[in-house]
Amino acid sequence: MPHPFPPRSAYLHIPFCHRRCYYCDFAVVPLGDKASGEAGPGSASIRDYLALLHRDIAASDSGPPLSTIYIGGGTPSLLSPDQIGALLDSLRCRFGIQQGAEITLEMDPASFDQRQLQAVLAAGINRVSLGGQSFDDLVLQQLGRRHRSCDLQNACGWLQAAWSDGTLHSWSLDLIQNLPGQTLDHWQLQLHQAVQTGAPHISVYDLSVEPGTVFERLQQRGELDLPEEEDAVQLMGLTSTYLADAGLSCYEISNHARPGHASRHNRVYWSGAGWWGFGMGSTAAPWGERIARPRTRETYRDWLNQGSGSGERRRLPLDDLLLVGLRRREGVNLEALGCPAIGNLLQRWQPFIDRGLLECAAGRWRLCDPAGMALSNQVLVEVLLWWEEQTTAATPSSAEPARTALDPQAALG
Repeated sequence: MPHPFPPRSAYLHIPFCHRRCYYCDFAVVPLGDKASGEAGPGSASIRDYLALLHRDIAASDSGPPLSTIYIGGGTPSLLSPDQIGALLDSLRCRFGIQQGAEITLEMDPASFDQRQLQAVLAAGINRVSLGGQSFDDLVLQQLGRRHRSCDLQNACGWLQAAWSDGTLHSWSLDLIQNLPGQTLDHWQLQLHQAVQTGAPHISVYDLSVEPGTVFERLQQRGELDLPEEEDAVQLMGLTSTYLADAGLSCYEISNHARPGHASRHNRVYWSGAGWWGFGMGSTAAPWGERIARPRTRETYRDWLNQGSGSGERRRLPLDDLLLVGLRRREGVNLEALGCPAIGNLLQRWQPFIDRGLLECAAGRWRLCDPAGMALSNQVLVEVLLWWEEQTTAATPSSAEPARTALDPQAALG
């Protein structure tokens, strides 16, 4: 049965980066430190990929005008303003774009200057998600980032000026916490610098050690000194308190915003509504059916040549809605969601309820702030185990395996 609500959101994946960061396992294509838009290494690769992306959009089912667009990656700000504008034109031609739509572009501090920012905004972008990660040069080096603190400070200044004069509707700054060797004093300084930028939205992500990354290899060799659980809770508590005192409310486990600046696009993911997804490694869920596109350019090209019908497809499972629902401030209503065997799930959750990590208010279950959010993976793993039990009992021969991570798109800033 089709999803009852036609998709009004679209995600476009731009895989190109200067380099792969040490924590990154996304579908990216490193081009080299000198790569940029229409010049430098990789420009032919960019043009070739964009031709595929335009084909992908043109071959899509049609739908109503889009109310949110998110161009992520990778480093989409490696594209020229003309290339960005052409992608928006393709979406406009296929779907239409509502007046007042939120159109977000991820930008890397090392990939643009003030003139380029102004050109990008003129091309149709009205919200920017800035991948800052840290204001500490040593930390940036340890993360494998190309930019330095001065680049980040400059970029924040340009974005704040554009927001102040009304040419930019909103912008977000990304930071990473629970880094190797991180202390409360160091983290408080990072938060202070972030707040001082004036950013109306700040996303704070826990470092996640993913398979195949440089950080995984360091961890396997015992060379990654990550904070202990108690320290992680304190860091999360400091984040929540400091940003709340600065006027940024935590509306999702990793996202804090001033009134009126919560990401409309991200709320689409977290509400379980449908969306279009285009580009290698992207995920779409247009009619309640999740469609994963191939993660390499070669397999993505083959997929398009075969008529875009060979990708992995599966219905959006109930546990996905539970996972994203628990991450939100408003939580999730288990009965309204139609959860089976609620008693069994609550039994699994009882230790977390007793520890004050999980609570029910007005019939909605949510992670407590900050302890529950800091230890969210412990609670979410129980959701996956519970759901595996339900699917195995219902369809022993075709049950889906438990998953251990959310779609990366759900963590956008």
